[in-house]
Amino acid sequence: MVAEEPAEPAPARRPEARADGATAGYRKRRTLPLRVELARQFGRRRTQVTLGLLAVLPVVLLLAFELGASGNARRQGGLVDLATASGQNFVTFALFASANFLLVVVVALFFGDTVASEASWSSLKYLLAIPVPRGRLLRQKALVSGLLSALGLLVLPAMSLLVGLIWYGAGDMVTPTGESVPLADGLVALALALCYIAVHLFWVAGLALLLSVSTDAPLSAVGGAALVSIVSQILDQITDLGSLREFLPTHYAYAWSDLLSTDIDWSNMASGAFASLAYGTLFVLLAARRFAHKDITS
Repeated sequence: MVAEEPAEPAPARRPEARADGATAGYRKRRTLPLRVELARQFGRRRTQVTLGLLAVLPVVLLLAFELGASGNARRQGGLVDLATASGQNFVTFALFASANFLLVVVVALFFGDTVASEASWSSLKYLLAIPVPRGRLLRQKALVSGLLSALGLLVLPAMSLLVGLIWYGAGDMVTPTGESVPLADGLVALALALCYIAVHLFWVAGLALLLSVSTDAPLSAVGGAALVSIVSQILDQITDLGSLREFLPTHYAYAWSDLLSTDIDWSNMASGAFASLAYGTLFVLLAARRFAHKDITS
Protein backbone atom coordinates (compact mmCIF):
# COMPACT_ATOMS: atom_id res chain seq x y z
CA MET A 1 0.00 0.00 0.00
CA VAL A 2 1.53 3.29 -1.11
CA ALA A 3 1.30 6.20 1.32
CA GLU A 4 -0.28 9.33 -0.12
CA GLU A 5 1.81 12.47 -0.19
CA PRO A 6 0.43 15.32 1.90
CA ALA A 7 -1.39 17.89 -0.17
CA GLU A 8 0.37 21.23 -0.57
CA PRO A 9 -1.37 24.12 1.20
CA ALA A 10 -3.34 26.34 -1.10
CA PRO A 11 -1.60 29.67 -1.77
CA ALA A 12 -2.99 32.63 0.11
CA ARG A 13 -5.52 34.49 -1.92
CA ARG A 14 -4.43 37.99 -2.63
CA PRO A 15 -7.00 40.79 -2.52
CA GLU A 16 -8.27 41.54 -5.95
CA ALA A 17 -7.31 44.87 -7.41
CA ARG A 18 -9.92 47.17 -8.87
CA ALA A 19 -9.67 48.77 -12.26
CA ASP A 20 -8.20 51.94 -10.73
CA GLY A 21 -5.42 49.95 -9.05
CA ALA A 22 -6.85 50.15 -5.51
CA THR A 23 -7.40 47.07 -3.35
CA ALA A 24 -10.91 45.66 -3.39
CA GLY A 25 -12.91 47.00 -0.47
CA TYR A 26 -10.95 50.23 -0.22
CA ARG A 27 -13.13 53.30 0.06
CA LYS A 28 -11.35 56.62 0.35
CA ARG A 29 -14.47 58.17 1.87
CA ARG A 30 -14.07 55.88 4.86
CA THR A 31 -10.48 56.91 5.60
CA LEU A 32 -9.86 59.25 8.54
CA PRO A 33 -13.50 59.67 9.62
CA LEU A 34 -14.39 63.06 11.03
CA ARG A 35 -15.38 61.61 14.40
CA VAL A 36 -12.02 59.85 14.73
CA GLU A 37 -10.01 62.99 13.98
CA LEU A 38 -12.26 65.04 16.26
CA ALA A 39 -11.73 62.56 19.12
CA ARG A 40 -7.96 62.66 18.53
CA GLN A 41 -7.87 66.45 18.71
CA PHE A 42 -10.16 66.60 21.75
CA GLY A 43 -7.82 64.20 23.51
CA ARG A 44 -4.82 66.48 23.01
CA ARG A 45 -3.66 68.56 25.95
CA ARG A 46 -3.41 71.76 23.89
CA THR A 47 -7.12 71.53 22.98
CA GLN A 48 -8.19 70.96 26.56
CA VAL A 49 -5.97 73.75 27.92
CA THR A 50 -7.09 76.24 25.24
CA LEU A 51 -10.80 75.65 25.79
CA GLY A 52 -10.27 75.66 29.55
CA LEU A 53 -8.54 79.04 29.44
CA LEU A 54 -11.34 80.50 27.33
CA ALA A 55 -13.86 79.27 29.91
CA VAL A 56 -11.89 80.68 32.85
CA LEU A 57 -11.09 84.07 31.30
CA PRO A 58 -14.49 85.66 32.18
CA VAL A 59 -13.91 84.77 35.83
CA VAL A 60 -10.47 86.40 35.67
CA LEU A 61 -12.02 89.54 34.17
CA LEU A 62 -14.69 89.57 36.87
CA LEU A 63 -12.05 89.36 39.62
CA ALA A 64 -10.08 92.14 37.96
CA PHE A 65 -13.09 94.46 38.00
CA GLU A 66 -14.16 93.52 41.53
CA LEU A 67 -10.66 93.85 42.98
CA GLY A 68 -10.16 97.18 41.25
CA ALA A 69 -10.70 100.52 42.86
CA SER A 70 -13.70 101.55 40.75
CA GLY A 71 -17.00 102.21 42.41
CA ASN A 72 -20.46 101.90 40.90
CA ALA A 73 -20.79 101.18 37.20
CA ARG A 74 -20.61 104.28 35.07
CA ARG A 75 -23.43 105.04 32.68
CA GLN A 76 -21.29 106.67 30.02
CA GLY A 77 -17.86 106.29 28.48
CA GLY A 78 -16.17 103.53 26.51
CA LEU A 79 -16.71 99.79 26.61
CA VAL A 80 -14.24 99.42 29.47
CA ASP A 81 -16.04 102.00 31.61
CA LEU A 82 -19.40 100.37 30.88
CA ALA A 83 -18.25 96.76 31.34
CA THR A 84 -19.93 96.40 34.74
CA ALA A 85 -23.16 98.19 33.85
CA SER A 86 -24.95 94.91 33.04
CA GLY A 87 -24.34 91.34 32.02
CA GLN A 88 -24.64 92.33 28.37
CA ASN A 89 -21.99 95.01 28.79
CA PHE A 90 -19.69 92.50 30.44
CA VAL A 91 -19.84 90.02 27.55
CA THR A 92 -19.41 92.87 25.05
CA PHE A 93 -16.24 93.98 26.81
CA ALA A 94 -14.94 90.39 26.90
CA LEU A 95 -15.35 90.15 23.13
CA PHE A 96 -13.81 93.59 22.59
CA ALA A 97 -10.76 92.68 24.70
CA SER A 98 -10.13 89.31 23.07
CA ALA A 99 -11.36 89.43 19.48
CA ASN A 100 -8.28 90.95 17.89
CA PHE A 101 -5.59 88.97 19.70
CA LEU A 102 -6.67 86.08 21.90
CA LEU A 103 -9.20 84.67 19.45
CA VAL A 104 -6.70 85.19 16.61
CA VAL A 105 -4.18 83.06 18.51
CA VAL A 106 -6.82 80.39 19.21
CA VAL A 107 -7.77 80.07 15.53
CA ALA A 108 -4.10 80.15 14.48
CA LEU A 109 -3.36 77.41 17.02
CA PHE A 110 -6.06 75.03 15.83
CA PHE A 111 -5.34 75.52 12.12
CA GLY A 112 -1.57 76.03 12.26
CA ASP A 113 -0.94 72.98 14.39
CA THR A 114 -3.14 70.61 12.42
CA VAL A 115 -0.75 69.31 9.70
CA ALA A 116 2.59 70.58 10.99
CA SER A 117 2.19 68.61 14.22
CA GLU A 118 1.76 65.36 12.26
CA ALA A 119 4.93 66.18 10.32
CA SER A 120 6.84 66.97 13.53
CA TRP A 121 5.75 63.61 14.99
CA SER A 122 6.80 61.82 11.76
CA SER A 123 3.28 60.40 11.50
CA LEU A 124 2.15 62.32 8.41
CA LYS A 125 3.73 59.88 5.97
CA TYR A 126 2.04 56.94 7.72
CA LEU A 127 -1.36 58.64 7.52
CA LEU A 128 -0.90 59.09 3.78
CA ALA A 129 0.25 55.47 3.47
CA ILE A 130 -2.95 54.04 5.02
CA PRO A 131 -3.73 55.44 2.44
CA VAL A 132 -5.62 58.64 3.13
CA PRO A 133 -5.81 60.82 0.00
CA ARG A 134 -4.02 64.11 0.50
CA GLY A 135 -7.04 66.21 -0.35
CA ARG A 136 -9.24 64.30 2.08
CA LEU A 137 -6.64 64.44 4.87
CA LEU A 138 -6.31 68.20 4.53
CA ARG A 139 -10.07 68.67 4.32
CA GLN A 140 -10.82 66.52 7.37
CA LYS A 141 -8.20 68.26 9.46
CA ALA A 142 -9.41 71.69 8.33
CA LEU A 143 -13.02 70.78 9.20
CA VAL A 144 -12.03 69.59 12.66
CA SER A 145 -9.96 72.73 13.21
CA GLY A 146 -12.96 74.80 12.16
CA LEU A 147 -15.23 72.99 14.60
CA LEU A 148 -12.76 73.48 17.46
CA SER A 149 -12.34 77.15 16.59
CA ALA A 150 -16.12 77.64 16.48
CA LEU A 151 -16.39 75.94 19.87
CA GLY A 152 -13.78 78.31 21.25
CA LEU A 153 -15.69 81.29 19.83
CA LEU A 154 -18.80 80.06 21.63
CA VAL A 155 -17.20 79.15 24.97
CA LEU A 156 -15.81 82.61 25.69
CA PRO A 157 -19.00 84.69 25.15
CA ALA A 158 -21.23 81.99 26.65
CA MET A 159 -19.22 81.91 29.88
CA SER A 160 -18.93 85.70 29.85
CA LEU A 161 -22.70 86.04 29.50
CA LEU A 162 -23.33 83.53 32.29
CA VAL A 163 -20.90 85.25 34.66
CA GLY A 164 -22.16 88.70 33.69
CA LEU A 165 -25.83 87.89 34.15
CA ILE A 166 -25.19 86.29 37.54
CA TRP A 167 -23.01 89.10 38.87
CA TYR A 168 -24.25 92.24 37.11
CA GLY A 169 -27.83 91.30 36.28
CA ALA A 170 -29.94 91.20 33.13
CA GLY A 171 -30.40 94.92 32.74
CA ASP A 172 -30.28 96.85 29.51
CA MET A 173 -26.97 97.16 27.71
CA VAL A 174 -25.69 100.73 27.80
CA THR A 175 -23.85 101.68 24.60
CA PRO A 176 -20.99 104.21 24.42
CA THR A 177 -23.45 106.62 22.79
CA GLY A 178 -25.76 106.45 25.82
CA GLU A 179 -28.44 104.25 24.24
CA SER A 180 -30.08 101.39 26.14
CA VAL A 181 -30.55 98.03 24.45
CA PRO A 182 -32.97 95.45 25.99
CA LEU A 183 -31.74 91.96 26.76
CA ALA A 184 -33.52 90.28 23.82
CA ASP A 185 -32.15 92.77 21.30
CA GLY A 186 -28.73 92.57 22.92
CA LEU A 187 -28.61 88.78 22.52
CA VAL A 188 -29.47 89.10 18.84
CA ALA A 189 -26.71 91.67 18.40
CA LEU A 190 -24.31 89.36 20.25
CA ALA A 191 -25.15 86.45 17.96
CA LEU A 192 -24.61 88.61 14.88
CA ALA A 193 -21.31 89.86 16.32
CA LEU A 194 -20.11 86.28 16.82
CA CYS A 195 -21.04 85.43 13.24
CA TYR A 196 -19.07 88.40 11.96
CA ILE A 197 -16.03 87.59 14.12
CA ALA A 198 -16.09 84.00 12.84
CA VAL A 199 -16.16 85.21 9.24
CA HIS A 200 -13.47 87.79 9.91
CA LEU A 201 -11.12 85.18 11.40
CA PHE A 202 -11.41 83.05 8.26
CA TRP A 203 -8.36 84.78 6.82
CA VAL A 204 -6.36 83.78 9.93
CA ALA A 205 -7.52 80.17 9.52
CA GLY A 206 -6.53 80.10 5.86
CA LEU A 207 -3.11 81.63 6.50
CA ALA A 208 -2.39 79.30 9.42
CA LEU A 209 -3.39 76.31 7.30
CA LEU A 210 -1.08 77.45 4.50
CA LEU A 211 1.82 77.81 6.93
CA SER A 212 0.96 74.45 8.50
CA VAL A 213 1.43 72.58 5.21
CA SER A 214 4.59 74.56 4.46
CA THR A 215 6.58 73.73 7.59
CA ASP A 216 7.26 70.84 9.95
CA ALA A 217 7.32 73.15 12.99
CA PRO A 218 3.85 73.81 14.47
CA LEU A 219 5.10 76.82 16.45
CA SER A 220 6.28 78.48 13.24
CA ALA A 221 2.85 78.10 11.63
CA VAL A 222 0.93 79.34 14.66
CA GLY A 223 3.36 82.16 15.41
CA GLY A 224 3.56 83.20 11.77
CA ALA A 225 -0.20 83.68 11.46
CA ALA A 226 -0.36 85.59 14.74
CA LEU A 227 2.61 87.75 13.72
CA VAL A 228 0.98 88.71 10.42
CA SER A 229 -2.12 89.79 12.34
CA ILE A 230 -0.06 91.92 14.72
CA VAL A 231 1.88 93.57 11.87
CA SER A 232 -1.38 94.29 10.05
CA GLN A 233 -2.82 95.94 13.15
CA ILE A 234 0.30 98.09 13.54
CA LEU A 235 0.17 99.20 9.91
CA ASP A 236 -3.52 99.99 10.30
CA GLN A 237 -2.60 102.63 12.89
CA ILE A 238 -0.49 104.56 10.37
CA THR A 239 -2.95 107.10 9.05
CA ASP A 240 -0.50 108.26 6.37
CA LEU A 241 -1.32 105.07 4.46
CA GLY A 242 -4.74 106.51 3.76
CA SER A 243 -7.09 104.27 1.81
CA LEU A 244 -4.40 101.58 1.55
CA ARG A 245 -5.33 100.55 5.09
CA GLU A 246 -8.63 99.22 3.79
CA PHE A 247 -6.73 96.38 2.11
CA LEU A 248 -5.25 95.20 5.40
CA PRO A 249 -6.99 92.05 6.69
CA THR A 250 -7.43 93.53 10.18
CA HIS A 251 -8.79 96.93 9.12
CA TYR A 252 -12.40 95.91 9.78
CA ALA A 253 -11.70 93.78 12.85
CA TYR A 254 -13.96 95.87 15.10
CA ALA A 255 -16.70 96.48 12.55
CA TRP A 256 -19.00 94.32 14.68
CA SER A 257 -19.15 97.17 17.21
CA ASP A 258 -21.56 98.92 14.80
CA LEU A 259 -24.14 96.44 16.08
CA LEU A 260 -24.15 98.26 19.43
CA SER A 261 -26.12 101.11 17.91
CA THR A 262 -29.87 101.10 17.33
CA ASP A 263 -29.21 102.54 13.86
CA ILE A 264 -26.88 99.87 12.47
CA ASP A 265 -24.50 100.69 9.63
CA TRP A 266 -23.79 97.44 7.75
CA SER A 267 -21.27 98.86 5.25
CA ASN A 268 -18.13 98.25 7.33
CA MET A 269 -19.19 94.71 8.22
CA ALA A 270 -19.96 93.93 4.59
CA SER A 271 -16.54 95.22 3.50
CA GLY A 272 -14.82 93.33 6.31
CA ALA A 273 -16.60 90.07 5.54
CA PHE A 274 -15.77 90.34 1.84
CA ALA A 275 -12.08 91.06 2.52
CA SER A 276 -11.75 88.19 5.00
CA LEU A 277 -13.48 85.71 2.70
CA ALA A 278 -11.28 86.79 -0.21
CA TYR A 279 -8.04 86.47 1.76
CA GLY A 280 -9.14 83.24 3.42
CA THR A 281 -10.19 81.59 0.16
CA LEU A 282 -6.88 82.53 -1.47
CA PHE A 283 -4.87 81.10 1.42
CA VAL A 284 -6.90 77.86 1.49
CA LEU A 285 -6.44 77.33 -2.26
CA LEU A 286 -2.70 77.94 -1.91
CA ALA A 287 -2.57 75.50 1.01
CA ALA A 288 -4.37 72.80 -1.00
CA ARG A 289 -2.04 73.31 -3.97
CA ARG A 290 1.06 73.31 -1.76
CA PHE A 291 0.04 70.14 0.09
CA ALA A 292 -0.89 68.32 -3.13
CA HIS A 293 2.64 68.77 -4.55
CA LYS A 294 4.68 68.65 -1.34
CA ASP A 295 7.26 65.91 -0.80
CA ILE A 296 6.32 64.20 2.45
CA THR A 297 9.48 63.04 4.23
CA SER A 298 8.29 62.98 7.83
